[in-house]
Amino acid sequence: MTAELRAAARRFDRRRFLTVTGAAAALAFAAHLPAAGAASAAELDARTIDEDPFTLGVASGDPLPGSVLLWTRLAPRPYEPGSGLPRRRVQVRWELAHDARFTRIVRRGHATAHPEFDHSVHVEAGGLAPGREYHYRFRAGDWISPAGRTRTAPHAVARVGGLRLAAVSCQAYHDGYFTAYRHLAEEDLDLVLHLGDYLYEYAVNATGGARAYTDRRLPAHFNRETVTLEDYRLRYGLYKSDPDLRAAHAAHPFVVTWDDHETENNYAGGTPENDVPPEEFLLRRAAAYRAYWENQPLRAPQRPQGPDMRLYRRLRFGDLAQFDILDTRQYRSNQAYGDGWQTPGPESEDPARTMTGAEQERWLIDGWKDSRAVWNVVPQQVTFARRRNVPTPDYKLSMDAWDGYPASRKRLLDGAQAAGIENLVVLTGDVHVGYAFDLKADFDDPASRTVGTELVATSIASGKDGADRPANWDNLTRANPHLKFYNGRRGYLAVTLEPGQARADFRTVSAVTTPGAPVTTAASFVTEAGNPGLTPV
Repeated sequence: MTAELRAAARRFDRRRFLTVTGAAAALAFAAHLPAAGAASAAELDARTIDEDPFTLGVASGDPLPGSVLLWTRLAPRPYEPGSGLPRRRVQVRWELAHDARFTRIVRRGHATAHPEFDHSVHVEAGGLAPGREYHYRFRAGDWISPAGRTRTAPHAVARVGGLRLAAVSCQAYHDGYFTAYRHLAEEDLDLVLHLGDYLYEYAVNATGGARAYTDRRLPAHFNRETVTLEDYRLRYGLYKSDPDLRAAHAAHPFVVTWDDHETENNYAGGTPENDVPPEEFLLRRAAAYRAYWENQPLRAPQRPQGPDMRLYRRLRFGDLAQFDILDTRQYRSNQAYGDGWQTPGPESEDPARTMTGAEQERWLIDGWKDSRAVWNVVPQQVTFARRRNVPTPDYKLSMDAWDGYPASRKRLLDGAQAAGIENLVVLTGDVHVGYAFDLKADFDDPASRTVGTELVATSIASGKDGADRPANWDNLTRANPHLKFYNGRRGYLAVTLEPGQARADFRTVSAVTTPGAPVTTAASFVTEAGNPGLTPV
């Protein structure tokens, strides 16, 4: 922890710090932000910006039937602290059109890029038609951003014949190129779900780690772990400068949720991975959450207050799909038995343990009770199905996954059954492999009723190139008969939802340590509406 953060933490007594307002005040102090907020900054004439400010591209997200969130961030020099702009607010114009040439403008307006939010822009463009494709762009002075394509959600009661989406996760910059994103950008998709680990807190050396650059040198400040607000902001500048990631954001609306590495590996609620005082960790968490919101296409209700951020939320796509996006990191109990792969026992099986927190758990189950969708989809972070590591009685389970919180998992499955949810699909990231699971009423009995499906998206780059059959492939497939597919290459998951069935295509690339690898479909499965269970196609 830096001396700056320690000084900020000492300024506030522990009781005051462990509140939203206390942590927010400490963050403002540590980051040299005016306590009064964004209104205090003077204005910069955008016409004086003499370098392209749209180096990080554009993005859209969280589509509703009548609106969509549009995002950009002004950063002429994204690898520098402050991104090459003075600490003044900038007026940015935005346009939304029916066509890619912007001859039929349907909405336009102005937004302010505040220095207190690192000159990010979040525009909630409303008054739009449901289920409609739009094109958008931004202007600052004489500069025009790249154009993006987005789509609103269908009307809440619309009969929807199909929805095609992709699920992605885990994009460690230092482990390889984001080649999978280039292929994803060329897919015909309505939506991309990012399931966490958008960035990693770990150091990135001058040659980009496994990317092994020979044509550039990254600044030395990337070669350290992210801790401060400036660290996290700079790291987003590095990641979002990647051309393949920018292409994916410009091509499709994203719905994002985080996992651990956006803050710190395997943190649990207010408990850090390493042994530091809670006030220091919460200050770090506040910095990470603020930078996350600044750099993602998220709406105003998701803007954090100190170390707290309401990220779980619900999106509906007509009568076809309801998406309940979870946060399994911010509210969870600490991992049992010190984390890692452990033998389950009374500590991990304690009924009081929670993955979601009580409030989010009630919100999810209540939402299922009200759902009229054919498919109830739960985008979340860590493996939901049981996953024994060996097919022998001395097996171990991952304490960071739902196996470390079995009572919490059972409450959700019982809640889904009580709500009459027939077509439950859990979408997962985290583990850098592709899995397809049948979710069982009783994981100890392979013949028990199948109650849903879990589809796990492999990583974009994390884990480097990977292998079709990882070293533990035989043990894992034998130990878990409900595991229908296991592949260790990089890539993404494409899912097509229709009233009668859901189809999953596991799309993989052969390498990420060298750029430009082709994409292939490693396997495809369908599950029929009203008949849970995966069938290969």
